[in-house]
Amino acid sequence: MKIVKHSGSIVDFNRDKLKSSLLKSGASVKVVDDVLQLIEKQIYEGISTNKIYKLAFGLLKKSSSSHAARYNLRAAIQQLGPAGFFFEKYISRLFISEGYMAQTNLFLSGRCVGHEVDVAIMKNNYIEMIECKFHGRSETNSDVKVPMYILSRFNDLKDRKHNIFTKHDTISGCWIVTNNRFTSDALAFAKCSGLQLLSWDYPEKLSLSKRIDQGHLYPITCLTTLTLAEKDKLMVSNIILAKEVIDNSKLLEKIGLSPNRIKNVLKESSELCKYI
Repeated sequence: MKIVKHSGSIVDFNRDKLKSSLLKSGASVKVVDDVLQLIEKQIYEGISTNKIYKLAFGLLKKSSSSHAARYNLRAAIQQLGPAGFFFEKYISRLFISEGYMAQTNLFLSGRCVGHEVDVAIMKNNYIEMIECKFHGRSETNSDVKVPMYILSRFNDLKDRKHNIFTKHDTISGCWIVTNNRFTSDALAFAKCSGLQLLSWDYPEKLSLSKRIDQGHLYPITCLTTLTLAEKDKLMVSNIILAKEVIDNSKLLEKIGLSPNRIKNVLKESSELCKYI
């Protein structure tokens, strides 16, 4: 059976690939097999991958909100836009969870011009800058022009004194982080130039998706028990991770949730982040 991808290209329906993505949600093999059987009864020639995703998401949610939330991870990352400001805050949280200090939204003076820097991180007195390339569409990749441009900014900023964590900090390394993927030329140029890259599936063993699962760093946008407007209100209040809801439950009441809905949100957050 042929299906249509986001890009418009036509490919064969891959049951094994869908099963693998469903299992990553944390659902049991039986639940996944039941979901697959129901999906296979409803799909048709030429169905879009987006419709298949919505079918799978809806069926998983009937079984468990937290499984649906985890299955929704990549789409949830894309909801940290549209400008990417919350994505930058999210990436800072990710590095903080790995033992770094982090600052966001900086303006630093280079040798030639001033630069806005998305995130600065420090561990063992080694300071690096992070540039975040956020994309609202899953098929948009970062090409070689991205690391070429950011390398020139890094070269203008390095070896100079900046007021970041102290008044005399020097930036010694540079990361580029995207919620999607890098092209092969972008990967090759970055490796040759000494830039660190992090994308949805790169590097293979420490990709963005794997770091999220390993650290239970699920964004608030994963949660199925909140509306888009409620998620936005929480992010404006600096609640970026689902686990942060658990320790700030009073904010849920503040944005207008009923006691019963607050209970459901906390339950989903706890299950998603494996607090229970």
